[in-house]
Amino acid sequence: MATTIDLGEMATFVAVVQRGSFTSAADALETDKGRVSRSVTRLEKKLGARLLERSTRSLRVTEVGREFFERSVSVLTAVEETEAAIANQLGAPSGTLKLTTGPEFGTLVVDRWISAYLLRYPKVRVETEYTNRVTDIIHEGFDVAIRVGPLGDSDLSARRLMELTYGLYAAPSYAAGAIEPATPDDLKAHDLIMFAPRGRAVWKLVNGRASATVSKTARCSVNNNLSALAMAKASLGIALLPDFMAKPALEDGLLKRVLPSWGRIPVPVHAVFTSSRYMAPKVRAFVDLAVESAV
Repeated sequence: MATTIDLGEMATFVAVVQRGSFTSAADALETDKGRVSRSVTRLEKKLGARLLERSTRSLRVTEVGREFFERSVSVLTAVEETEAAIANQLGAPSGTLKLTTGPEFGTLVVDRWISAYLLRYPKVRVETEYTNRVTDIIHEGFDVAIRVGPLGDSDLSARRLMELTYGLYAAPSYAAGAIEPATPDDLKAHDLIMFAPRGRAVWKLVNGRASATVSKTARCSVNNNLSALAMAKASLGIALLPDFMAKPALEDGLLKRVLPSWGRIPVPVHAVFTSSRYMAPKVRAFVDLAVESAV
């Protein structure tokens, strides 16, 4: 008689692998560690194979377990897509939307989308992971990722949400004490606030079809735009910033635009998800709202 695999046991095993421990999986599934452990043990007995090597300090997926995990993800995804296809015809968004995005863009932009989404759809919950790494949304169990920058080759689906434009900004007090640059080459004589982990960086600027490269040792090196914004407002030099981020300070007179016709090539922002054909209502609703709300 063929062994019947329970989808719940399969989903529990997938959660353990994705979360890296029985305890984390239990938290995600809103159950207890013992129940998760018993579910995996039953699954192993049905299959007649060990899926996980357990010790007091670590959890390792066996070769058989890795194969079963890959197939389980495919099965569970197919089930979810089938349910989503039906739900698209039947009801409003509901359930938990699992979302991942970068910390900086997430805090400044995606947080507003999440707030509007939760207010508009009272039956949904949101779990968000803010990280700079590129997540594997299928294996890590995310519904959608918001990614800033060009997308690499992938089997995933994506929808363009917006693009970020950039400009050069400085505090009026800094600009008042220096000869204002008239060309990109003049920037070399100025204090620059740059993304430069080792102190020297390159700005590739554009103005229509014209382009220019500025390379020098930065007065202040940072690795996020919020720091660059703060340094520029403190009159420490000229920064290359996303326009939406600089806009409030510009309107308040805390920053002014330098070389206003020059900036950098716009950067696209996409929502990335597993399937455009069978999007769950909760995913489709969030992506639509993001497009609607994009700055």
